[in-house]
Amino acid sequence: MDSSNANYTTSSAMNGTTATGGDPDGDVTVLNTLIATLLDSVEGYQKSAEDLDNEQYRRMFLDRARERQSVVTRLQAAVGQLGGKPEDDSSTMGSIHRAFVDLKAAVMGRDDKAIINEVERGEDYLKEKFETAMNNADLSAIASQAVNEAWGSVREGHDQMSALKHGLGG
Repeated sequence: MDSSNANYTTSSAMNGTTATGGDPDGDVTVLNTLIATLLDSVEGYQKSAEDLDNEQYRRMFLDRARERQSVVTRLQAAVGQLGGKPEDDSSTMGSIHRAFVDLKAAVMGRDDKAIINEVERGEDYLKEKFETAMNNADLSAIASQAVNEAWGSVREGHDQMSALKHGLGG
């Protein structure tokens, strides 16, 4: 057993659970997956803000990017608390999604409605990732609390983008 996990193990360390329940490696994997997806969200909002013509939407997207970065920082702290190395890079799927948004924006001429539709689609993906993590009964109390606290941001962002999309008739 490495010393970085020593503070989190029970006296029956052979079972591989933490003092607060769960598997520390599994917790770190779940949290780092969410962090990478949130970093995709931050980058997606920033890139989309650059491509929007509407200044109100641009500010909204930049605000959402800053708020998501704050959530990333909190999840990274939880990973550190669990003895893991926090993710600091976005996922490959996010890069693929952003490339698709770039292609679609180039073809459609930076249409605000198309950008909002794509961002809302990304929010659906993020919401699904968090719902899966929240339903993971194997998470420790630390990981579960971190996921639940981050969920508020995810739900709010999803609902905001869904309302925006539907308000535009998307």
